[in-house]
Amino acid sequence: MVQNLCSLSALSPGQRARVERLRMEGPMRRRLLDLGLTGGTEVYCLGRSPGGDPTAYLIQGAVVALRRGDCENIAVRDVAGGGLWD
Repeated sequence: MVQNLCSLSALSPGQRARVERLRMEGPMRRRLLDLGLTGGTEVYCLGRSPGGDPTAYLIQGAVVALRRGDCENIAVRDVAGGGLWD
């Protein structure tokens, strides 16, 4: 059973999580997979733009900015042992 899941958009700057699944289809799913957002990939939230959207993430050594709407469809699990849900 998968527990402690949330969307990638729930991460605050400085938090890490591991990708569980992408809940989308089509070209955006393909693009995210090409960027390295596959199951088990660790993602680190670097920071948000001044307006709050997009957010910068460190994914497999590359900095990628993603919009909140896309992040809502990326299910992640906390890596640090509770940091997202404390």
